[in-house]
Amino acid sequence: MKVILSADVKNVGKKGEVVELNDGYARNCIIKKKLGVEATGKSLNDLKLKNAHDEKVAAEKLEEAKVLAKKIEESRIDLSLKVGNNGKPFGAISSKEIAEASAKQLGIELDKKKISLKDSIKTLGVTEVTVKVHPQVSAKLKVFVTEEK
Repeated sequence: MKVILSADVKNVGKKGEVVELNDGYARNCIIKKKLGVEATGKSLNDLKLKNAHDEKVAAEKLEEAKVLAKKIEESRIDLSLKVGNNGKPFGAISSKEIAEASAKQLGIELDKKKISLKDSIKTLGVTEVTVKVHPQVSAKLKVFVTEEK
């Protein structure tokens, strides 16, 4: 019996897959526990339509991410650090501060976990920070660090 899985089933398959199973196992375990439905013409067509819709939504999200990445690359963020008498900065700028500044200065909400900093910024000047906008799209954000007055 062919079954369309509606959830991941260990040693059988992943959600959305069409698998061939023994009749008894399919009826008594998979279908009864609502882990899948019998693969009829209607259910196969529904699966095909759902997959097409999911692909369309994924393509739209990718396009939105590309637009956002372009906007981020054209932007810049200005932050400041306290500096001592000898020119040595006190403190550092973290990804959390960059995300907050992005929301205030650019109006772009960035997740601090998506901002990749090898180490917090401890120098004055321009630093390029990579922002992961989408699994397939990343952007370089320029962070200008100046001396706090």
